Amino acid sequence: MTDAAHPDTLPILIAPQAILKARARPIGAGDADRVRDLVPLMFATMYKAPGIGLAAPQVGVGLRLAVVDLMPGDKPAPIVLVNPEITAVSAELATREEGCLSIPGQYAEVTRPARVKVRFHDAAGVRQEIEADGLLAACLQHEIDHLDGVLFVDHISALKRNMLMRKLAKAQREAK
Repeated sequence: MTDAAHPDTLPILIAPQAILKARARPIGAGDADRVRDLVPLMFATMYKAPGIGLAAPQVGVGLRLAVVDLMPGDKPAPIVLVNPEITAVSAELATREEGCLSIPGQYAEVTRPARVKVRFHDAAGVRQEIEADGLLAACLQHEIDHLDGVLFVDHISALKRNMLMRKLAKAQREAK
């Protein structure tokens, strides 16, 4: 399922694909080979896009898997999130502009908890926990939302969401 022009990347699905609104299935022991093969392709796809996060449903795979790399100081700092879950959120909120590789060219101000604690397994299967604030907190919440079938536009008003999705549909029609 690789892009013929770029065999080391995957096609990114654009909204409104049904899988983007579906809850992803937890990864089990039987998925180890698939996850091992998928992770490098997801990172390559994310970096090429370019983006800072990518969830498996965005590349047509309904598994609870996401990759993130904010490239702090322009140095790679990849994080693989297998079966991530948010275990704590701050009462304090933060608003920042968000975009999404599955909703290209569209951005909106999204308000989310300012800090989060996320538990997950890494690529080696080791249980990890990360506490994050700022851009990383927003990115982790955004990617975990994808695994729950939630897009960033689901966090904004219906009026803004409809306007944004109409603009996306028009841009997609014009690109064809």
